[in-house]
Amino acid sequence: MTTSGGLLLVLAVLVPSVGVLAGLALGYRNAHRVALAILPLGLAIAIGIAAALLRSGGAVVYLLGDWVPPLGVRLRADAPSSIMLIAVAVVMCGIAVYARSDFGMPPGANGSREPFTFWTMLLAVWGSLNLVLVSTDMFTLYVALELLTFAAVPLVCLDGRGETLRSALRYLLFALLGSVFYLLGVALLYGGYGTLDITLLAARLRPEAVALAAAALITTGLLAKTALFPLHIWLPPAHAGAPAAASAVLSALVIKGSWFLVVRLWFDMMPALASASAMQLLSALGAAAIVLGNIVALQQVRLKLLIAFSTVAQIGYLFLMFALAFDPVSAKLASNGALTGGIVQAVSHATAKAAMFMSAGLIYAALGHDRIDGLRGIARAMPVSVLAFGLAGTALIGFPSSGAYLAKELLLAASGQAGQWWWAVVIQSGGILTASYVVLVLSHTLLPAQAPILSLPPIPRASETAALALALCSLLLGPLPWDVFLPTPVTLSNPLAIKTLSTALWPVIPGAALAILLGRWERASPFGHAIAMLGPARRAGLALARLMERADGSFRQWSIACLSFLVMVVLLGCALTVAR
Repeated sequence: MTTSGGLLLVLAVLVPSVGVLAGLALGYRNAHRVALAILPLGLAIAIGIAAALLRSGGAVVYLLGDWVPPLGVRLRADAPSSIMLIAVAVVMCGIAVYARSDFGMPPGANGSREPFTFWTMLLAVWGSLNLVLVSTDMFTLYVALELLTFAAVPLVCLDGRGETLRSALRYLLFALLGSVFYLLGVALLYGGYGTLDITLLAARLRPEAVALAAAALITTGLLAKTALFPLHIWLPPAHAGAPAAASAVLSALVIKGSWFLVVRLWFDMMPALASASAMQLLSALGAAAIVLGNIVALQQVRLKLLIAFSTVAQIGYLFLMFALAFDPVSAKLASNGALTGGIVQAVSHATAKAAMFMSAGLIYAALGHDRIDGLRGIARAMPVSVLAFGLAGTALIGFPSSGAYLAKELLLAASGQAGQWWWAVVIQSGGILTASYVVLVLSHTLLPAQAPILSLPPIPRASETAALALALCSLLLGPLPWDVFLPTPVTLSNPLAIKTLSTALWPVIPGAALAILLGRWERASPFGHAIAMLGPARRAGLALARLMERADGSFRQWSIACLSFLVMVVLLGCALTVAR
């Protein structure tokens, strides 16, 4: 039945939708004013849902039209969805403040297509994400995912150039291919069980052919929308030409919608269908994404592309929890510390990656390029932007007060409890790889400029502040009272204690060595002597990195990407079936 505060779930979806309609009605000049007025209201609604959840002690529910499923549709917010609602609203507000300098409408200026499209699509993305987070009907979720895709695609090609249009079309087509697989799975579920409500399906699903086939189809379709390796064909090109604010939306938020739905379906609807081999397969894909994404990131010459490939790697972290959450005794997925770690990692990544893209956008606007080897001296010229990037990178590496550190501790604890030591190796190695590209970028920015940097254009202080605020959010997520919402949190020790700092930041040293070994450095670099001393080791490392870069390029070809799609369905279906 509808609970206290249930109406807020409707408002979470309705308010952004009304904002889109209001922006369309009021025209180009007022679209940004509508968005800036609605976003704080949306944040207040998300906080209100969390407060209602705490008061009720259970889920917040709203029945549309008072019709009980399967005849009606139920909106529902539990602890994970409530946390994600707040995270989405906070990041949206930060992006909106940042985007005012790029897409604002000064008094007296004529309206233009780009700002109008950005603000209306920003609200559309937000409303679609909220619908994904609170819906419990499989077809409604399909509609929400399609709305999310069609709102995100225009953000990729705001400038209208041929290159960005091709990237947007690639994103659209591959996302629609994922939708076809998702919808096929939904059709199988409805034909086999007569309902699409997640709660009712959870009680009816059995490990039989129709359910296992539907699980494989739906999961693979969602992995394509999440851009998990090897189904990441669309993500790097989409970031390459998109404005920084649009890249922040795509990387921090859009991919979280389909990822959250994978989590929702496996933990809430299909825990009885899970098998050890299938969950190990999902986590293995995550591990492959961590290794390949980070190493390919080190080979990039542009800052935005480096951050894009680091997103490919960070997506991998979000899938490590599946193998660790599987309980071999009950043969089901359990809502344990691994799930908590995954949710915390998602929030930490959203805030940190948005800050990174925003900082990169400010640097690009100031210099007219984002070539990594051209960033020397920029730390002195733009200290706040470089600080925001550095803090966000430090948060992702796992500073003791950060959300990534808490997530790592939870996942490592789950790995120990499950006796799966190999995932602990992956988690620790991921920290080293993350440190490598952060050190690479910061080293270039901190080096003295070879020539004086001429006067830069005025840097929007509000944009710098927004990037810095989101970076600080990611860096300070660890001490938050997660146990109020989620089970089995880890109590963090004093983040300034020597033992804690040394344990958390030790990956920086091997990460710096890896950056020197595999990173792209100009010949006149101060590290030239150290690089030359590496000799054969560096040549072997670069050969391996180029091999991975070529492998990544092959996986992002249409023919191989589509073949990977089919192989993924078969592998996942076999993993779900053979183990039984």
